[in-house]
Amino acid sequence: MLADAPEWHAAGVYEVAAGVHRIPLSLPDDGLRAVNAYVIEDGPGVVLIDPGQFGPLARSELGAGLAALGYTFADVRRCLATHVHRDHYSNAIALRREHGCPVSLGAGERASLAAVRMSQNYGIDPQLNALPSCGAASLVDELDPDTAGHGLPNDVWEEPDEWLADGDTVELDSRTLRVAHTPGHTTGHVTFRDVAAGLLFSGDHVLPQITPSIGFEPAVAELPLADFLGSLARSREEPDAVLAAAHGPVTGSVHQRVDELLTHHERRLELTWQRVRDGARTVYEVAKGLRWTRRERALDTLDPFNRMLAVMETKAHLDVLAHRGSLDRTVDVGLWCYSVRARSGTPGGVSPHPQ
Repeated sequence: MLADAPEWHAAGVYEVAAGVHRIPLSLPDDGLRAVNAYVIEDGPGVVLIDPGQFGPLARSELGAGLAALGYTFADVRRCLATHVHRDHYSNAIALRREHGCPVSLGAGERASLAAVRMSQNYGIDPQLNALPSCGAASLVDELDPDTAGHGLPNDVWEEPDEWLADGDTVELDSRTLRVAHTPGHTTGHVTFRDVAAGLLFSGDHVLPQITPSIGFEPAVAELPLADFLGSLARSREEPDAVLAAAHGPVTGSVHQRVDELLTHHERRLELTWQRVRDGARTVYEVAKGLRWTRRERALDTLDPFNRMLAVMETKAHLDVLAHRGSLDRTVDVGLWCYSVRARSGTPGGVSPHPQ
């Protein structure tokens, strides 16, 4: 098998550890480029973690990767999904339909899965409903709700065979995986830790090159960023491990990346607070004054879908600042408006997780 490629999303099968392989699966029309499906050799077959997005492309690439390892789809014994987003969960359902392999998902995804099964646009309704109150009503008309589902048939959103809870163990023939509930990216996100091998299958909780979106799900948490920061802090308390994430290369230290993400979000909170101090009142006004992606792009240069994500992530940061007592939030003619709380000081140095 190949050593990890300079371009992490390049097609191939890459050895992560003894009996563990990474297969990047292409994501059409998606800035993420690919999702890593992890193949664990287990007894007479394999177990898959995050087996990709429903459709012929993932099926072809995953099938080729399994064949290179000497397996077929019929050898898939089980699928584990870190969360319910389409690029992690939907192909697991397709594999179960064809080959009967059971599917496991975090129990905190129940509400979002129920909502998306009733929706025709991937459950994007909470975001569409919130945008006007954020001061971004014009963005609603620019969004194509069908794009959020990437054309997936609605019936791919079936329930799993098993709901996983924090602290559960997944007992395989070859290893034991410990489940941790890591809300933030989604309410029910989980990670899988192979203690013996020193591996963390982190899904989208900890990504090596980008910061995951916060709270983009059909059933949105009250303070998704606070949940995320709390989950990062908890991951930092665990023993360090090799980071096997869903997007990006495999890297050597979960702790290093967690520290970077915590620093990033504290800086982002400070910049958000400064925008309010300087006169921005609505979520959209604050978002327009920030820079986005690693390329430091202006909000208006993003496509409508990513502008929506940016606006909702700005709201998540503003709401954490309000929860910490650094900002006040009021409603003015249907708009959420924020102002610096008198004598609150700068937003740093306060516990990130709600009490």
